[in-house]
Amino acid sequence: MKKIVSGLFVFLSVVLFAQEAIQFQDLPFKDLIAKAKKEKKIVFIDAYASWCGPCKMMEKNVFTQKSVGDYFNTNFVNAGFDMEKGEGRDIAVKYGVRSYPTYLFLNGDGELVSQNYGYMEESLFLSMAQDVNAPNNKKGSLKERFAQGEKDPEFLINVMKLTSTSDFEFAKKASERYFENKKKTDELSKDDIGYLLFFLKSVEDPNYKIFISRKAEIIKFLPEDTYKQFDDQLKLSKIMDESIDQKNKKINDAYFLEKAIPLIGEYDAKTRLNQTKLSFYEQNANFSEYEKTALEYYKNSDSFDSNDLLKAAWIFSDHVKTSTSLKKAVEWAEKSVMRGETSENTYILARLYFLTGNMEMAKTYAEMSKKLALQANKDASLSEKLLQQIK
Repeated sequence: MKKIVSGLFVFLSVVLFAQEAIQFQDLPFKDLIAKAKKEKKIVFIDAYASWCGPCKMMEKNVFTQKSVGDYFNTNFVNAGFDMEKGEGRDIAVKYGVRSYPTYLFLNGDGELVSQNYGYMEESLFLSMAQDVNAPNNKKGSLKERFAQGEKDPEFLINVMKLTSTSDFEFAKKASERYFENKKKTDELSKDDIGYLLFFLKSVEDPNYKIFISRKAEIIKFLPEDTYKQFDDQLKLSKIMDESIDQKNKKINDAYFLEKAIPLIGEYDAKTRLNQTKLSFYEQNANFSEYEKTALEYYKNSDSFDSNDLLKAAWIFSDHVKTSTSLKKAVEWAEKSVMRGETSENTYILARLYFLTGNMEMAKTYAEMSKKLALQANKDASLSEKLLQQIK
C-alpha cells in the first residue's frame, strides 16, 4: 500500500511539475505564427542546439520555474527548435541565429520583436519577457507601423537591430528616418555613430549628409584617419559604379584610375581595380577578362593568401585553355598545397597537372586528394573521376 501511495505521489509531482514549466507546443512554424496572430500573442522560440550546455541548463533550471511557466504560458505561444535539424535550419538562416541559446520573439506576421541570447537567471529571464510583452510590441507589423510613419526613436532603433540581417533594406530605411528626425541640437551618441556607419553604403544615401555635416561629433569616437578612409571607400564605390559598362559587362579601367588615383594613390587604386574586376568578371562569366586580370593581379603570388590563389587556380582549371596561363595556375595551386595539403587543393593541383600534360604528377596528387578526402569522410568522386581520365 505504501508503495502505491509513494508511486502516486511521484506521478502527481511529475504532472504538477510539468504543468508549472513552460509548455512548448509541437507545431510547424507556420502554424505557430498563425496561432499567435489569431490569439494576438507573441511567439517565443527557444532556439537551441543539442550539444549546447547553457541550453540544457535553461531547460532544467529556468523553464521549469513556476513564475516563468505561468508568465510564458499566459502571454506567449511557446515552441522550441533545434537549429541544426528540420525546420530549425531554416529558422536559423531567416533570423540570423548564430549562438545558443537564442530567444526569438516573433509577432503574428513572423517579424522579429526581440532577439536575446545566453543563459539567464529566472528573474532576468522574466524581466526580459515582460519588456518584450509590452503593449508597444503588439501594435501590429513593424512594416505596417513604419509605413504609417511611426517616428519613435526606440521603435526605429528596434527595427534596425532586429532586421539588419534578415531585411537590410528595411533596416536601412529605418536608420534614415531615425537620423532625419534627430534634431541638430541632439548630440550623436557612440551607438548613433555605429548605426550611421553600419547602414551608410553610398555617397548618394540620405545619411551621407549627416556623415559630412556632423564630422566633428563623429571623430570624437572615431580617429580622423579612419573617418577619411571610410569616406574614401564610399567615394570609390561611386567611381566604380560609374566605371562599369553594364551593357557590355566591362569595366573602364582608364576612367576608374583617373578618378581614384587622386583619392587613394596609384598602388591602392590599381589594387582595388583588380580586386573588383576579378569579382565582376567571375560573376558575369567573362573568363577571358578574368584570365587577364588574374595574371596581372597575382603576378607576385608570394604576397597573397593561399585561399585567394587556390580560388583563381580553380577558376583557371575550369574555364581557361591557354597553356601558359594554366602553367601559372599550377604555380598558384602548388603554393597553396605547400602551405597545407587538403583534399581540395591537391585535387585542383592534380587537375592542372593533367591539363598541362604532366600525367605523372597529376596521378600522384589525384591519389593524395582521394586519400585525404576518404580520411576526412568527404566526397572523393572528383579525384576518382580524374584518376580514371589519367588511366
